[in-house]
Amino acid sequence: MRRSHPTLAVLCLSVFVVGTSEYLISGLLPQTAADLDVSVGTAGQAVTAYALGVVIGGPVVAALTIRVPRKGLALGLMLLFAAGSAVSAAAPTFAWLLAGRVVSSLSHAAFLALALVMATSVAPPGRAGTAISTVASGFTVATLLGVPLGALLGERAGWRAPFVVLTALALAGAALLAVVLPRQDPPAAWLREEIAVVLRRPVLLAIATTAVGFSGVAVVFTYLAPLLTGVSGFSAAAVSGLLLAYGAGSFLGNLLAGRLTDRSMSATVRGVFGGLAGVLVVFPFAVGWQPAAVAAVLVLGLLSTATIAPLQGLILRHAGDAPTLAVAANVGAFNLGAAAGAVLGGVITAAGALRWSGLAGAVLSLTGLALTFLVLPRARRVAEPRLSGVADQA
Repeated sequence: MRRSHPTLAVLCLSVFVVGTSEYLISGLLPQTAADLDVSVGTAGQAVTAYALGVVIGGPVVAALTIRVPRKGLALGLMLLFAAGSAVSAAAPTFAWLLAGRVVSSLSHAAFLALALVMATSVAPPGRAGTAISTVASGFTVATLLGVPLGALLGERAGWRAPFVVLTALALAGAALLAVVLPRQDPPAAWLREEIAVVLRRPVLLAIATTAVGFSGVAVVFTYLAPLLTGVSGFSAAAVSGLLLAYGAGSFLGNLLAGRLTDRSMSATVRGVFGGLAGVLVVFPFAVGWQPAAVAAVLVLGLLSTATIAPLQGLILRHAGDAPTLAVAANVGAFNLGAAAGAVLGGVITAAGALRWSGLAGAVLSLTGLALTFLVLPRARRVAEPRLSGVADQA
């Protein structure tokens, strides 16, 4: 895997830049609202606009660029992201900020899907899971470091400064991609073949597994801070430390899951969902005692992103030589699951049952686990090497 290291490293860096943008604005809402003369609630729609761009626009962009050579597409998507970030940084009105966010979001799912597929194309046989988790770790580091550092920069230098930095990093990432990415011909598959892959029963089930299973994490994580302060009695500073530990755990869990996926995809994905269901069931009881709450947060962090490698690997296994649109749809499914979980968690919180949100999350994780038994039996018929070389023509 040594020869693939530079490619994976630059793909990981690029995913970090793109991933940082998604939730960056969340920590800058008061400053943004005041500067653009809108309410904080209205400013929050910049998060919604980005999420919709990822869920809806990502697969559309991926579909429209199926026949574009992969290296040129990667560069184009990074430049599109840079353009959106620049518009956001210079936005004179809130409408311009929304426009910049949407432009950036259009490259998000398509670029992440392309990065994951390209990662498998440079990975040695039997190491596709590790390659996927390596590139996906850029997203977990974005959550762990990129978003908090961006928020800190925004507090000190104004909310526009982080978007200026993102623009510069995106341009640097595009330059590095131009150097390290190998030239690749356009995929042999046409759009109709990509659509046919997405409509396959195992692929649809895998996408549903992603959306449903990941929503279980979002039900609890979205409201984790008020849960830890209001029920566990932690201070705001202690909660910040726990969230940092959660992020570190998610980073390690993602990398570990990649290695385990290379050994057994079915055991990994079922083990992760089973573990998530278990920790979410005990969460309402663990938060009543601070040491147990700390342990529950750490385990939840470890398992939260461990679904990425096996679920993306599952998509790639069934996608054959037409994986791009399916992977982009699965990236959107992660975002859809996060949004759905946040909505459900909000309903539970509004009903005064914040402490018991883990039980709803456990039901969703168990549903995701049940779905894996529908999709994985057919996966056994497909040879393992297919996952490692599925993107050779991507």
